[in-house]
Amino acid sequence: MERADQFIGQSLAFLDAVERASRAAPLNRPVLVIGERGTGKELIAERLHHLSSRWAGPLIIMNCAALPENLIEAELFGHEAGSFTGAAKTRHGRFEEADGGTLFLDELGTLSMPAQDRLLRAVEYGEITRIGASKPISVDVRIVAATNENLPAQVDKGKFRADLLDRLSFEVITLPPLRARQGDVPLLAEHFGRRMAVELDWPNWPGFTPRALAELEAYAWPGNVRELRNVIERAVYRHEDPERPIDEIVYDPFHSPWAPTGRDAAPHAPPVASNESEEAPVAVAAAAPAATSDFRAAVSDYERQLLEEALRRNRFNQRATAAALNLSYDQLRHALKRHKLQDSAA
Repeated sequence: MERADQFIGQSLAFLDAVERASRAAPLNRPVLVIGERGTGKELIAERLHHLSSRWAGPLIIMNCAALPENLIEAELFGHEAGSFTGAAKTRHGRFEEADGGTLFLDELGTLSMPAQDRLLRAVEYGEITRIGASKPISVDVRIVAATNENLPAQVDKGKFRADLLDRLSFEVITLPPLRARQGDVPLLAEHFGRRMAVELDWPNWPGFTPRALAELEAYAWPGNVRELRNVIERAVYRHEDPERPIDEIVYDPFHSPWAPTGRDAAPHAPPVASNESEEAPVAVAAAAPAATSDFRAAVSDYERQLLEEALRRNRFNQRATAAALNLSYDQLRHALKRHKLQDSAA
């Protein structure tokens, strides 16, 4: 299986998780992979499979949250013809498909209690029974499961079977969020940026400005590596000059002064970034208009004054300045470029 995604990182927290997966891979035992969205749980499952003695067998992936509750059992265990409405013929489930290999159950915490009961028997005895069948079928399957839920807490609430959790948690690999992976953001940004530059047929890779890299490292990355990849690829494709380092990073592609709020959504107020910007909207005292023979030049001079004053009041922070002027970040960047004020903005 060839994937575009790879394990990239040098932080100790990340390398420790990968090493634990590598050590657990040869053992024919279940493994639980815990982590926030976008941390690479499926990549860990693939590593566990490909480094095991089952590497030549199938790796079957099932997202437990992607199916309605009444279909999950049929998807996992299969069904006989006529066992329910719409079951026109016998169908093998994911367990039978994964026989001799690995079954990766993503979003394990969303399984219903009846499905958990049947899963427990499959894990404990290596037997499954198709829906509508009377005889069990033996299967040789290794279970790797993943979730972003706190399963012990779900057990306490009665939403997850304690005995199933015990059977699945021979090894638990918890993946660190990107914000905890010190030094990995620049590595990943460089990797995704170079790959996007190749896709766009750029003659070379200009990299990022120091300011952009500092901004990337300071961001919290709630969507982790998946979000970082989207942000970097978007920044590269929107960049207009492949000869100059990339300086403009757009984190929220939905942010726009014209974005619809929907019937039930309240209008978004511009964020306040510093105490100084809370005092009052940015304004430049209007002097008595002088006689001028060049209207465009006068308007341009006044616009430059507004930008310079807003930058000063917001300590030259571009995002805070954009919010104070009720502009999008992109609009502010274009205005600064037009007035050659980029170097004065942090």
